[in-house]
Amino acid sequence: MKNRLSGKFLLAYLGFGLGVFLLVAVWGGRLFQNSARRTAAEELYRQAVGIADEQSEYYASKQQLNLGELSRFCTLADLRALILNDSNLVVYDSGGLLMGRNISAFNPAESRYNYRIGDFYGSFPRDMVSAFAPIGAGFRHYGYLVLCQSTAVADARANDYMRQAYLIYILIFLLSLLILALIRRWVLQPVRRITEGAREFAAGNLEHRIRLSSEDELGYLARSLNDLASQLQSNDEAQRKFIANVAHDFRSPLTSIKGYLEAMVDGVIPPENQEKYMNIIIGETERLTNLTQSMLSLNSLDEARMGLELSRFDIVALIRSVCETFEGVCGKRGISFDLIFGAPQIPVRADYGRIGQALHNLIDNAIKFSYDDGLIRIRVQELGEKAAVSVKDFGQGIAKEDLGKIWTRFFKADASRGKDKRGTGLGLSIVKEIITAHGETIDVVSTPGSGTEFTFRLPLARSGDA
Repeated sequence: MKNRLSGKFLLAYLGFGLGVFLLVAVWGGRLFQNSARRTAAEELYRQAVGIADEQSEYYASKQQLNLGELSRFCTLADLRALILNDSNLVVYDSGGLLMGRNISAFNPAESRYNYRIGDFYGSFPRDMVSAFAPIGAGFRHYGYLVLCQSTAVADARANDYMRQAYLIYILIFLLSLLILALIRRWVLQPVRRITEGAREFAAGNLEHRIRLSSEDELGYLARSLNDLASQLQSNDEAQRKFIANVAHDFRSPLTSIKGYLEAMVDGVIPPENQEKYMNIIIGETERLTNLTQSMLSLNSLDEARMGLELSRFDIVALIRSVCETFEGVCGKRGISFDLIFGAPQIPVRADYGRIGQALHNLIDNAIKFSYDDGLIRIRVQELGEKAAVSVKDFGQGIAKEDLGKIWTRFFKADASRGKDKRGTGLGLSIVKEIITAHGETIDVVSTPGSGTEFTFRLPLARSGDA
């Protein structure tokens, strides 16, 4: 498994090398042989034309042919010369074996070229390269001069070409070994590192990192996998913290409920005081209910982030409606609302139920942090194509070190935990999820001792929006 990819590369390389070798040996051998024979034939033809012209002069002057010089030339050049008269009768043979023989099948008009490769119509026991040129003077044709050479001479030249081709092939094959080594270094080793990293990640070792610094596609893949491992590691830590927070927030009310119920069963709490502690138990039960409901809200947002039910509604009317639900709580603590609207009606396009839930959580958070007899200011104004909504309290504020953590699920600042132990630490997380699902952002500004302001925007409804 470890060397499978490199093994495939090696097999492909060897297969390619063997294929090229067979191609050079078979097809290249035939190609070189045909080329060498054709070259030899062309050289013989040029020589035959020159000799035929010389012999034509003897015929024209009616002199006897000068065959001694032709015989010496053939001996020196290892050639065989034939002279055929116009009846295809051999009147001269430098080898002396075909004198007086009639080669009746010889017909130059049937040949595409001025040469022929073979036994020359059965005249020789082995294959020859034969080139022929006409002998004539004036307008009279006297015959043909034929120069013949064994094909072994041309084949020997082809073999020289083949040896050179084999040498070039060996050099190319050795050079390709260097290319294969570079491929192994640049491709196979990075792929192996990525594979080992993926195996470590799959085994749960998210601290492992793929060490690959190249700027190509493999380097990008390695960095992406490292980023993915970091994200999974972060999510894993967040999940463990999430479970720990859930266990803590469930354990506290359950411990209280269990303790008070056991005390009443054992008779430790007298009957006249049981109503008081039953109300405490009901409060703890409501706390568990709120925690469960908040978790369900977050889960539904995670599952249906893109499934918002967008509609046109008046954000001013919605804010007034949400504020009315807090009249009882605010009345007990003397907290009042200061509502500032840029217009009597400001229509927006968003999910009515989700935005109502976000406003409820922001106002509830503002009440929690406000001092008694304090003020909560809610402002809505149109900015371009958006409606800006802000919720500001003038209470305790949030410490600077806690400001970046308020969106974390189950996070509760110490001041909040001390003043209101019924908080779940999920309210602001739900708000951020809702606003993010609408494609918007929410900003927070807080000064300890002076209050906190949350601001978010929603798109204004256009005319014709449903």
